[in-house]
Amino acid sequence: MSNENKSNTPRRRPGHGPNFEKPKNFKVAISKLLFNLKTFKIFIFISLLLAMISAILSLVAPNKLADLTDEIQKGIVLNTKNLQLIINDTKENLMGTTSIDGTKINYQDKMKFLNIISSMNENDDINEIYSKVDEMPKSIQSVLKPKMDMNAIKSISKILVIIYLCSALFSFIQSLLMTDVSNKFAKKLRSSISVKINKLPLKYFDNNLSGDILSRVTNDIDTIAQSMNQSLANLVSSVTLFLGSIIMMFYTNWIMALTAIASSLFGFIFMSKILSKSQKYFIARQTELGKLNGHIEEIYSALNVVKVYNGKGKSDQKFDELNKSVYECNRKSQFISGLMQPMMGFIGNFGYVAVCIVGALLVSKDIITFGVIVAFITYVRLFTQPLSQIAQSMTSLQSTAAASERVFEFLDEKQMSDEKNITKLLNREEVKGNIEFSHVKFGYNDEEIIIKDFNANIKAGSKIAIVGPTGAGKTTMVNLLMKFYEINDGDIKIDGISIKDLSRKNIHDLFTMVLQDTWVFEGTVRENIVYNKENVSDEEVKKVCKEVGIHHFIKTLPNGYDSILSDSDSISSGQRQLLTIARGMIDNAPLLILDEATSNVDTRTEELVQKAMDKLSEGKTSFIIAHRLSTIKNADLILVMKDGNIIEQGTHNELINKKGFYADLYNSQFEL
Repeated sequence: MSNENKSNTPRRRPGHGPNFEKPKNFKVAISKLLFNLKTFKIFIFISLLLAMISAILSLVAPNKLADLTDEIQKGIVLNTKNLQLIINDTKENLMGTTSIDGTKINYQDKMKFLNIISSMNENDDINEIYSKVDEMPKSIQSVLKPKMDMNAIKSISKILVIIYLCSALFSFIQSLLMTDVSNKFAKKLRSSISVKINKLPLKYFDNNLSGDILSRVTNDIDTIAQSMNQSLANLVSSVTLFLGSIIMMFYTNWIMALTAIASSLFGFIFMSKILSKSQKYFIARQTELGKLNGHIEEIYSALNVVKVYNGKGKSDQKFDELNKSVYECNRKSQFISGLMQPMMGFIGNFGYVAVCIVGALLVSKDIITFGVIVAFITYVRLFTQPLSQIAQSMTSLQSTAAASERVFEFLDEKQMSDEKNITKLLNREEVKGNIEFSHVKFGYNDEEIIIKDFNANIKAGSKIAIVGPTGAGKTTMVNLLMKFYEINDGDIKIDGISIKDLSRKNIHDLFTMVLQDTWVFEGTVRENIVYNKENVSDEEVKKVCKEVGIHHFIKTLPNGYDSILSDSDSISSGQRQLLTIARGMIDNAPLLILDEATSNVDTRTEELVQKAMDKLSEGKTSFIIAHRLSTIKNADLILVMKDGNIIEQGTHNELINKKGFYADLYNSQFEL
């Protein structure tokens, strides 16, 4: 379609669009997203609840692990607690009988115990200490020797297995639910966009890049689905782990809790200082990458021009400069980014060291048990890991908000007027083709009316040519006739019925439209020609192709009419145009529009197409928009447009004899 008379909205070049990493309004975008998710709110709530329970179970496990460690420790080391009790009791009550853990220790056993203890040296190694215990009385050995309570160990182990299994099961179910919800929501959004895209006026597509619209359907919806599937539950789980680990650490031991938190925060402050200085390299990388992509796009899209003007050396030099800039920014940014994992490891290890040192001191003073140290090593991991996950989830939510903002912005676009109250219908088989333009006024915006007072009365079966300079309003008139745009004032009638009283679908069914821009989709040659038309025989297809002059080319293809074509195939623009003309002839609608339909064919082919068009237009009302005025000499009526109005009308000879604007326009084509 011609680009004349379009809105003045600036076009963005591919690869130079705005950065959509952050939303314009995060709160509004998220609130809209949540509103549209209300259908799935029960499943989302259950999923998030399961994620929270899974995290809570992970928090309970370390304390049970500490109990298990303490029970195992009892079976491999002396009972120092009982040892201290015997020593104290012996000093205070040497003559009496002492009872510990149900075992009675008499005076003789105490005396023997004192003799052995007095013979022990502080420098004795652990093996000598254990050998001394073997020399002690049986009563004392029974309360000092390591004892492993297998029943307690089995019981705690079973509880731990149940906790970890339940945690994994809840996490798995949560993952399944969120995957299902995210995919169904993405499907719902795609369906909504599919419905919406057919309700948007042509003006929207004139003012927005098709690539940007496609990006909303693909990239943005995928971003929303992936974020819902991964980040939402991960965020809830991470927050639960972070807050829960703090609570559990203080519940277990406040000194160790402060040690773990202080050591981890020290590492995070150190890391944030480094990463804050790296942000400029990430920004520079995106900027330089954009420049490089822009340069590549410009050079490769006009490679012939670059070669003709010997600009290869200069373009290569600029490419090398931009490539070097991207390399430097990438090297610096990726170096800093590569520090993230080692620094996270450093923070975790630093926390482990701090916990072990402080824990050892507390164990030596009998304030905590060895199992508490084991529990806190786990808590350090549960405390540090969620912080980075929360940061990643928040970044992901920013991208999700931006993506949802773009999707809902599209879904909220103003639609074409509703046609549910339209009841009139023009039967395709009964249409005569009388068309009347009455005082038509139109502008792409209210401030700038480009068609001020268009009047024309076209009889059925006429061949009407619309000519004029670029921007005169030729294609605009056709768009108004097809009801692609709503007129500001006046009326257009087909067989006496206003197009305002006819549905767009009904009007489009009455027209065959062949445009300057060709479109070939992936499919066979026959499918491309018969597009959306049923019950068309192979003989009809071949007959039309012969009339257009494309039959010979099709026969040269590997599989003839069954050869697969796609928009990327290297067939000439002229051959593409002939295929679309054949498609239009097969459609055989009562009204015909040719918008620069022969602009991409050579002079010889143009003669063939012209004859085919003459045959196609027999008995039909035809509108021909052409810049090659030689192709419209046989038109029944030529409308000469300028600045949105008809300034001359008549046959070719009549207009030439007037020696007016048309004559000047026609003769200018032959001037040197």
